[in-house]
Amino acid sequence: SSSVGVSLWRLCTVLEVPAADRAVLAAFETASGMGIFLQSGGPDSVIDLHGQTPLLDYSIDGLTISFQPTDFTQVNAEINQQMVAQALTHLALTPTDQVADLFCGIGNFTLPIATRAAAVTGVEGEASLVARARANAMRNGNHNASFAVANLDDAAAVATLALGGVTKILLDPPRAGALTVIEHANLSACQRLVYVSCNPVTFARDAALLVARHGFILDHAGILDMFPQTAHVEAIALFTRA
Repeated sequence: SSSVGVSLWRLCTVLEVPAADRAVLAAFETASGMGIFLQSGGPDSVIDLHGQTPLLDYSIDGLTISFQPTDFTQVNAEINQQMVAQALTHLALTPTDQVADLFCGIGNFTLPIATRAAAVTGVEGEASLVARARANAMRNGNHNASFAVANLDDAAAVATLALGGVTKILLDPPRAGALTVIEHANLSACQRLVYVSCNPVTFARDAALLVARHGFILDHAGILDMFPQTAHVEAIALFTRA
């Protein structure tokens, strides 16, 4: 199966795998349900054990999200389901909402949002992820989802984002947080902002700025055990207006 919910995937860096070893690995794939991918060089060299470059996929909110082995995806499929559901609950979307999903990746949040809002724009710095997100939107019939490539750590790029009419925002930044977005984006029309974080330190910094600089209220905060038996934690918070 190509669903990350039921399969594990391993990426091996190798120069060449002898035929006898390939046969052993193929037997292990069949017995374990694990897909094995080989990488002889850079990211573009990744192929599966059988010499193909298939898209993997997972399901979220009744949608199918496709990705390549080297794309960023959430590692815990069950918790990701709950995280997306909680984000949608916090956003309280209506058919008139204009939404921005910043650091959108392959559309993990963007596409579920699109089924509930008037329009959603996903913004991401990696062009390959944006291309995948666009393809996922087309595949799922999300015609009100659009995507843009922008470096969200660059103040000039953030300042040009058309957020003046955006009523709700989802932020899902990397561990460095969303400081540049919070310092330079126009958040004046935003009534509800959901922040998903994998780093409590940068989340605390950004939460303080959302309250002090933009007048938000921290309405709700919680954690998700995205990384069991590790010191890492995923957090999700809702900011609203008074």
